[in-house]
Amino acid sequence: MRPEIIKETPVSLPEARGDLERIKKRDGELTFRGTKTEEYLDQFAAVDEKKAKDLYKKIEALDIPRLKEAHICKMIDIMPTTINELKAILQGQPVTIKDENLKKILEVLSSK
Repeated sequence: MRPEIIKETPVSLPEARGDLERIKKRDGELTFRGTKTEEYLDQFAAVDEKKAKDLYKKIEALDIPRLKEAHICKMIDIMPTTINELKAILQGQPVTIKDENLKKILEVLSSK
């Protein structure tokens, strides 16, 4: 029997780290893959889970047209500091965002 995917939800690296910590607390220890994932997240997650959720809400509140959950999560994962870095993140996505909105996003991200 194959598992059925009911819903896909983008998750930022800090949120994944929080989920992994809860699994570790529940099970006592992580599997080999879980441990490797934890090492990766510890190395690359720029902010903690609470701050990531706060940033997500603030960016979402900007109400920027065509900006999706996955875009916001990627921004939180990478934490760009310039418009060019932010454009590079969105370059592979079928979305165009005005420079004025990109500046608003950078203001929120720089408030970390």
